[in-house]
Amino acid sequence: MAVGKLSFTKAEREKLAEVLWLLNWISVLTGAILFGLGLFLKVEIQKWQEVMSEGTLYVPHMLITTGLAACCINFLGGKICLDCADTNKFLRWKLVMMPYIICTFFFTSCVLAGALMCYSIRSQLEESLSLGLRKAMKYYKDTDTPGRCYLKKTLDLLQIQFQCCGNSGYRDWFQVQWISNRYLDMTSSSVVDRLRSNVEGKYLTDGVPFSCCSTLSPRPCIQQHVSDRSLHFNYDQRSQQLNLWRRGCRPALMDHYTGIMQSIGLTVLLIWLFELLVLTGVRYLQTAMENVLRRGDPDSEVDGWILENSLAETARYNFNIIKNMGKCYQVDHDPNINIPTASAEQEVPSRHVKIPETS
Repeated sequence: MAVGKLSFTKAEREKLAEVLWLLNWISVLTGAILFGLGLFLKVEIQKWQEVMSEGTLYVPHMLITTGLAACCINFLGGKICLDCADTNKFLRWKLVMMPYIICTFFFTSCVLAGALMCYSIRSQLEESLSLGLRKAMKYYKDTDTPGRCYLKKTLDLLQIQFQCCGNSGYRDWFQVQWISNRYLDMTSSSVVDRLRSNVEGKYLTDGVPFSCCSTLSPRPCIQQHVSDRSLHFNYDQRSQQLNLWRRGCRPALMDHYTGIMQSIGLTVLLIWLFELLVLTGVRYLQTAMENVLRRGDPDSEVDGWILENSLAETARYNFNIIKNMGKCYQVDHDPNINIPTASAEQEVPSRHVKIPETS
């Protein structure tokens, strides 16, 4: 039994072809939207690429590629659907229709995969930010090292713009040496003792960069000796939110990118539903026009469907085709190879060569 069987008159087939022509042109615009969303996401990720590890750009690249494919496929689809209203013009595209529908199906599947990736990338993005921020904080002091000289500027801008401090919080700065040795007085005994007290020879302090200072604080920012209340008058460590940004940059960036990903994912999901509607309409038009050719009457009412047989029968039929294709390439069944049988060998007469006698 056919799946989704519907009847179409000649007027309904022509109307369906015109509607699909319009929908395909709208799909060209949705493809441009996909391309724009992928480009926007790529730019947003590259803004803070220095504080991320590798491997986070595959989602925008997929959206960009899918958007370009959508523009090309739907541009061709508009021309095909418009010509399919006429039986004579449909003959030009009859052999192209099924490959076109298969390509559109795979493209639509890629759109769905892109939408799902926007929601599934969160864990990978969080890990990428965690590793990237930890590495960037480690090289914060290396302003004279090629390849790292801009990390200080990037981290300061990040902490000021997103009102955050450190990776998970301001205490992350206590675990890295963020002050370069060139700004340390090596003749000072306190500096030397602090360097020797650390196993790795790092100058660790309970201080943070200036970009961690909260602009909401009513008092001058306390950057050094943050944990020592005795060194600061009328300073309560428990009200630290009045002095430093309490939120870490990783959760701040995660909130930023999660909002973008959810918006893009919802948009891509709506585009997928629209493309699925167009694909279904094209399939109905194709099957209806093929039935018109079989009947030989362009004015007759014919049926159209999504699948000619049930889903199980269609899967079984395609599986048998694939299995038979594999058998065709087995040597034992190759018709081009003629293997002589035992009976044939017996029928071949033996040829005796007589050797002349010598005197």
